[in-house]
Amino acid sequence: MQNTIYTPENIPVIFEDKDILVIKKPVGILSEDSQKGEKGILSYLENDERKTLHLLHRLDREVGGVMVIAKNKKSASFLSTEIANGGFKKEYLAVTDGIPQEDNGVFEDLLFKDSKKNRSYVVKRERKGVKKASLEYEVLKKEQGKALVKVLLHTGRTHQIRVQFSSRKMPLTGDGHYGSGDRGCKIALHSHRVSFLHPQTKKAVAFESMPDAKNYPWSLFGGLKND
Repeated sequence: MQNTIYTPENIPVIFEDKDILVIKKPVGILSEDSQKGEKGILSYLENDERKTLHLLHRLDREVGGVMVIAKNKKSASFLSTEIANGGFKKEYLAVTDGIPQEDNGVFEDLLFKDSKKNRSYVVKRERKGVKKASLEYEVLKKEQGKALVKVLLHTGRTHQIRVQFSSRKMPLTGDGHYGSGDRGCKIALHSHRVSFLHPQTKKAVAFESMPDAKNYPWSLFGGLKND
């Protein structure tokens, strides 16, 4: 259950103009309305000035951080094309149970999504429903058998970061769905930075957000700054 009642006035806004809305999505809110009638993030943001919001990308319920929303069809179309062409860059911060052997690298896998189980799997061969997944990571800090990593997505597959690290015996801290035995927190994954061309000015823009440095497991790594 959420302790905070969110309204258009108290969702943290990082940037807003007539074309885009950039927020810090709170943990615990769905990206899209559920079939059971639970509201998605757009329902929390709509007001008299925001009537035509368009979701561009998704974050899992327990993942917070930077999220970009288009405020009109023209902006949505432009940014959707940017996403399809790889011009919309998404970086995450994560904490892993276990430490990668290399301080930086690239993970490339074939992923199969089982919609009934809401779970993705690494598989060995291409077949119907299997998609290529790629990311690069950098280890920023190591503490108590855990690693703080920065992740740049090359593709945007369901649960991609979670399953790619889990398949290498390094599930994200708190992610019991993919094998973490640490129950001291929610999934330690945060949408840290997005960069793209502004749909109106066509100039490069970037927006950042940090996880709450006071909360476990982020608190293990000194030096994290709050927004």
